[in-house]
Amino acid sequence: MSNNYCLIMAGGSGTRFWPRSRVAKPKQYLSLFGDQSLIQESVQRFANFIPEESIYVVSAKSQQAVLESQTGNLQKKNLIYEPVGKNTLPAIGLAALFIAEKDPDGILIVSPSDHLIQNDELFRQCIDSAALIADQKEGIVTIGITPKHPATGYGYVQTAEEIQIGQPIKSFSVSRFVEKPNVEVANGYLKQGGFFWNSGIFVFKVSVFLNAVQQYAPELFADLMRIKEHIGKDSYETALDRIYREVNSISIDYGILEKASNVFLVQGDFVWNDLGSWEEVYKYDRNKDENQNATVGEVVLIDTQNSYVYAPNSLVAVVGMDDVIVVQEGDTILVCKRDRAEDIKAVVGEITKRKLDQYL
Repeated sequence: MSNNYCLIMAGGSGTRFWPRSRVAKPKQYLSLFGDQSLIQESVQRFANFIPEESIYVVSAKSQQAVLESQTGNLQKKNLIYEPVGKNTLPAIGLAALFIAEKDPDGILIVSPSDHLIQNDELFRQCIDSAALIADQKEGIVTIGITPKHPATGYGYVQTAEEIQIGQPIKSFSVSRFVEKPNVEVANGYLKQGGFFWNSGIFVFKVSVFLNAVQQYAPELFADLMRIKEHIGKDSYETALDRIYREVNSISIDYGILEKASNVFLVQGDFVWNDLGSWEEVYKYDRNKDENQNATVGEVVLIDTQNSYVYAPNSLVAVVGMDDVIVVQEGDTILVCKRDRAEDIKAVVGEITKRKLDQYL
């Protein structure tokens, strides 16, 4: 895969993982299942089949210190920083400028930095198939995850006819992208078939992507071309800060994928989860005890079941409570029912409202 490149998206804030996820160290820099952080696992996953000099990361300027500390194996010139967050399309566009300078027809694999992926070999096969479609059909390819249940937290992709590319992994042309559905609609998708979860992983030629930006998001394309003039010059940082703040915040899904006709999907049957909450971490923790409790640190559990307790730096005791999440981090403690894990973002909102920024 000599002309393949990888772009890892690492600019998110991860508020649903408070109190471990903070402004200075968001979710992607946390170690949730082992010694490596999520972004380190992502880099390693791609480094198994893409040279490290071809792996790029786009992140927030405010995360520069933690990103560099966790990705010392990558070249610093491959770490690209946004002055402000502008959603996925501008971020990918900015990084694409740097890769286009090196290889305009290179195949670019865009991946989130904070998802759980298991079965790396099957994942690689899916990426190989997507890269082949991107090359042969000049297409924009997404990896679609075969639904296991009627999820309401994911966007869906509806497929049309199957395409044959000489690969064992199934591939399809894309009919449409669908917003996150309610339970009834999600059940209908599951029964009907032909719908896949949108993984947020995309594969395309850099030139094809930039042409799509020019066609479907011309204002952004014009701004990117203005930035391009300063790449490699002393004026770059100043120009980037000035121009980038003016661009519209827009996702690649809405900006391009919902409008383009050359969009394809490769079926992904590897284990995947976007790890959207502590509840998902609990579900995928493989080290549960006989009472289905998952713990980290010195934890004492009495008459407690089906719970997640994280306390690496202090002793925490839980008595007579089931289905709870307890997370101790520094001078903060979170206690919540597992089925209320999504509401942690409301806690962050309340902390912000009270101007208790030292806890963020």
